[in-house]
Amino acid sequence: MAAASPVTFDDVRAAAARLEGVARRTPVLTSRTLNSLVGAEVFIKCENFQRVGAFKIRGAYNAAAQLSPEQLAKGIAAYSSGNHAQATALAARELGTSAVILMPEDAPRSKREATAGYGAEIVTYDRYTEDRTALGHALAEDRGLALIPPYDHPHVIAGQGTAALELLEETGPLDALVVPVGGGGLIAGSATAAKALHPGIRVVGVEPEAGDDTKRSLESGARVTLPVPRTIADGQALPTPGELTFAVNRRLVDGISLVSDAEIITAMRFAFERLKIVLEPSGATGLAALLAGRIDTASPRIGVIASGGNIDTRRFAELLGA
Repeated sequence: MAAASPVTFDDVRAAAARLEGVARRTPVLTSRTLNSLVGAEVFIKCENFQRVGAFKIRGAYNAAAQLSPEQLAKGIAAYSSGNHAQATALAARELGTSAVILMPEDAPRSKREATAGYGAEIVTYDRYTEDRTALGHALAEDRGLALIPPYDHPHVIAGQGTAALELLEETGPLDALVVPVGGGGLIAGSATAAKALHPGIRVVGVEPEAGDDTKRSLESGARVTLPVPRTIADGQALPTPGELTFAVNRRLVDGISLVSDAEIITAMRFAFERLKIVLEPSGATGLAALLAGRIDTASPRIGVIASGGNIDTRRFAELLGA
């Protein structure tokens, strides 16, 4: 008998109710130019317009809001390269508690400053030589904090799934859903929602070529660990998929496509020049896969989650060669 899923569609619906008035219902963008280029009707869920500039507030708040009053009084902790850091800091502020965030020393400056701006204490580490999961658990235990991991938690996964739920409520049935993959929380939640609503939908993840741990893991049937990837998509620079997310994704995800850093930059430029939106590298990987021909466009209606837009002007100009 197959093991029960750690997240159900009912969990995603409950998260949506919990997030009402907290997370924004982000817009869905269409473009005739994009449709013509790829030969399909494309719907882009713009999580770059979400609070904190990325989808992460959905999972962080959904998890934090279910803590006991006693635990909230003690505070919460998280580890993240940036977007989950900001989301957890904001969730803590919304719920009247404090947050301590473990961030890599080379996290983007804009993400560090935003996290501090929401009132969180930041503790740094070296992502290439230290284990953030072990450090995060030790930090939380030492200080008596509730640890909210960036993806490997059922409440976080359910919260992230509300992005796909909203998209499908607006567009109606889609033939395919394209989702960026880091630790796997966004695609696990999205696949849970999408397959419950439309069992025939294809769910395709996108990873940077340098960080294809989920693709390798799905192909091997077990979680694979790689050296920490070096890619411009810092939100996807992870060595291994989450345990819970992998359990969901091996059952619900239909495939993983890979994109190069150069293709990500092309997508960021297209988004800026033709769609008039700013995407960070991790937020642009789904669009990159579509523009690079890595997604089967025989499916006439395709949803893409643009997961975030947190990038400072200096880095944006540097990447686009301005």
